[in-house]
Amino acid sequence: MGKVLEEPLLHDASLTSHVFEEGDVAAKITKVKKGSLSDSVSPSPSPLLVVSPIIPGKYPVLLFFHGFILKPSWYKSLLQHISSHRYIVVAPQFSSLISQSKEVKKAAKVTEWLSNGLNSVLPEKVEPDLFKIAVSGHSRGGKTAFSLALGYGNLSSSTPTTPLKFQALLGIDPVAGSSPSSQSAPKILQYIPRSFDQSVPVAVIGAGLSNQRAYYIFPPFAPNGVNHSEFFNECKPPCYYFLAKDYGHTDILDDKIAAIASLISKSGKGSKDLMRKAVGGIVVAFLEAKLGGQVDFLNDIVKAPSLAPITLDPVIPMSNN
Repeated sequence: MGKVLEEPLLHDASLTSHVFEEGDVAAKITKVKKGSLSDSVSPSPSPLLVVSPIIPGKYPVLLFFHGFILKPSWYKSLLQHISSHRYIVVAPQFSSLISQSKEVKKAAKVTEWLSNGLNSVLPEKVEPDLFKIAVSGHSRGGKTAFSLALGYGNLSSSTPTTPLKFQALLGIDPVAGSSPSSQSAPKILQYIPRSFDQSVPVAVIGAGLSNQRAYYIFPPFAPNGVNHSEFFNECKPPCYYFLAKDYGHTDILDDKIAAIASLISKSGKGSKDLMRKAVGGIVVAFLEAKLGGQVDFLNDIVKAPSLAPITLDPVIPMSNN
């Protein structure tokens, strides 16, 4: 993967830089317990963290799946950043005791629940636009997002089980297992370039240090062969790859949790706040392009990665052409 040469921009770059900062709408965090809603409303199939704008309106939805043994609440800073740019983020909590196959099925149930249950947990006059929905995840959750988008919600069938149609897919340092020979089911990596049968545009954000050991003792959290690089290698265009060169696998978590995680996971020396802003900005720019039709922000980051607050190297766009 070669280094991207930056191209000059023909307009004010500050318009794009704003995606790396908090948006113009305050975000509200709502915790939803499993099955906690009334009989007249579809109960949630999993505990949820819902982050939504508070200003009345209709907003696109982003499903976000957390990493192994992590919690949605540990991503608050990142999820609030995204939501403040006028997105509703729904982040279910999955048990670390279940297999990933069951996690994918639960993710499918959460997706089905959005149609009947999401409205009931949002602020007054805030509505979800379920014609504009994206799916994403970090670490193991990144693989769950890919699995769901590829139709593995029901492992006994090759067809998707969710009635809602995803418009975009994002993997944030996704991981498929401990090694190529030890993929967790469903085994979606085939080690064949462009083999994913996905029908939606994809963005893969990798962490440059996530394939390294911490203190030469603990194994890498995202080993070669099952990490971001291979996920991107198997994506069909249109797809985008962004590598946060100087950061580690858990550096997008909130500061206190990221500090604890750095004891066992290779961590970057730079500001974790800047890492979260960079990832949040890429997510927002990608969603704006694929859900909102505003392509300038994403194109600008691809042409001039230095707009981001951290080093992105490489940045690789792959189109259908």
